[in-house]
Amino acid sequence: MSKRKTSNKEEVKNDALLLVISAPSGGGKTTLCNQLLAANPQASRAITCTTRDPRPGEKNGVDYYFLTAEDFLRRVQAGNFLEHATVYGNSYGTLKSEVLEKLRQGKDVLLSIDVQGAAAIRSRAEQDEALRKSLVTIFLDPANLQVLENRLKRRGQDSPSSIQKRLSVARQEIAQAKHFDYIIPTGSVDEDLKRMQAIIVAEKLRATRRSSKDP
Repeated sequence: MSKRKTSNKEEVKNDALLLVISAPSGGGKTTLCNQLLAANPQASRAITCTTRDPRPGEKNGVDYYFLTAEDFLRRVQAGNFLEHATVYGNSYGTLKSEVLEKLRQGKDVLLSIDVQGAAAIRSRAEQDEALRKSLVTIFLDPANLQVLENRLKRRGQDSPSSIQKRLSVARQEIAQAKHFDYIIPTGSVDEDLKRMQAIIVAEKLRATRRSSKDP
């Protein structure tokens, strides 16, 4: 049997999803991603790079790739990032190589990023067929800003002035929810997980994904 030639766009499995999950700070995207990973063995989290200092309990290569500002800049100049942005004085970026490698393995990739990062990935996906076919964007919409404020206070990692700054940014982020494929009004952890699981099932059953599979 002769080997079939494959192009770059065929390297990613047809039903592998790049799930981009965004929410305002304190909106629950990290919790939802952790729940999804526990419930879906085929899913894998895309580890992002950051120049911020590790928080208590965070490990390099597990929670983030912690880089110096100089190393981060070198990677930007080399075009290594799928998206990158500066938020609250720190830089964050997603390595394109890591995302595509996991998609090629047939894994669903979870990416927890802010709305700036989601917008950048949507833009890149317009020029990259593999990303475009895999990309699904989801925004977690909080009930109100008081819910976010309470969560940030319970987290205990931000000063009062930092919390107010985050809430101001949150107002702008919520206004961008209309650009996402799906909006999940946040409820309990279990409710959010069930809604997210329903989105994954629906996306994998899309005719455009199933019709492109080999007979």
